Amino acid sequence: MAWIRTVPDEQWADDADLAGLHPAVVDPEHGRVDHIMAAHSLNPRGLAAHQALYTSAMAGTKTFRKVDRELVALVVSLQNDCHY
Repeated sequence: MAWIRTVPDEQWADDADLAGLHPAVVDPEHGRVDHIMAAHSLNPRGLAAHQALYTSAMAGTKTFRKVDRELVALVVSLQNDCHY
């Protein structure tokens, strides 16, 4: 497992760029930023780009519903032995 230095959740408010991104990337159920997003915390522009890509990729369209996209993401994660 790779260990990547990140900005702890409680310090995001101290950084204007991270504070602005926090509401978009925090897990509302657990009240924390998931590791996959926190890995970008030292590079807020990269975090914003990751969030924008994820939002775009997972948005439903007329030809491919959101539920179908979620199912594909689940199968890919299982195949890759991802734990998130």
